[in-house]
Amino acid sequence: MLLKNKNAVIYGGAGAIGGSVARAFAREGASVFLAGRTLDSLTKVANEITDAGGIAEAAQVDALDPHSIEQHLISVVQKAGHIDISFNAIWIRGDLQGQPLLEMPVEDFTLPVLTGVKTHFLTSTLAARHMVKQKTGTILTLSSSSASLSGRDRRFHLTGGFSTACAAIEAFSRSLAGELGTQGIRVACLRPDAIPETWGTDPEVEKIKTYMEDGTLLGRLPTLDEVANAAVFIASDKASAMTGTIVNLTCGSIID
Repeated sequence: MLLKNKNAVIYGGAGAIGGSVARAFAREGASVFLAGRTLDSLTKVANEITDAGGIAEAAQVDALDPHSIEQHLISVVQKAGHIDISFNAIWIRGDLQGQPLLEMPVEDFTLPVLTGVKTHFLTSTLAARHMVKQKTGTILTLSSSSASLSGRDRRFHLTGGFSTACAAIEAFSRSLAGELGTQGIRVACLRPDAIPETWGTDPEVEKIKTYMEDGTLLGRLPTLDEVANAAVFIASDKASAMTGTIVNLTCGSIID
């Protein structure tokens, strides 16, 4: 029970990564507060957690609206007493890929960047203001391998603004860690590669999967469970000396 007596707020808690991390946090003893725009989907994940014996609650929160975020955080503090973990797993429009930059409208390029940076800034800093009062807490952000692709992959993948968004989130995470470290707050960014479980079954997808697996040291891509288990460890006191780090979960497609 690595997260016993800890309260975790997870933005995008109904998504593939957010939901997997929420379930893992709950299994390790955390009380999980799921936040996102679609209450029905969040409630489904919360019910799965409570049916398994965990503690979870869902709330409709716009992670791009500071008032919505802060009102939710206040309600969590009122109910649970403190916020120990904040994790942002909000989708940042990775679908706007596949088009050469020279042919891409500027709006399609900037949307992932603006969305990703804004939501991470808001959820992280607003949670940190509560954590500062208790002099402890862990903030987890989410990037992807797109932030640091190899030359081979930059030629193959047309990532649009998604890779720029991921790189910006990583830079923000390091800066925030620098500002919050003396306040007892740790910041880490999870950087998984693509996760095949979240893909469809199109034959073209299988070709891409084979290409990507061939570019990793392990000869495969990460699973949702692996990402969730890493999040548990980083959020736990077992990782109390880790901050300002980018957690490499790429199966070796990137070597730091």
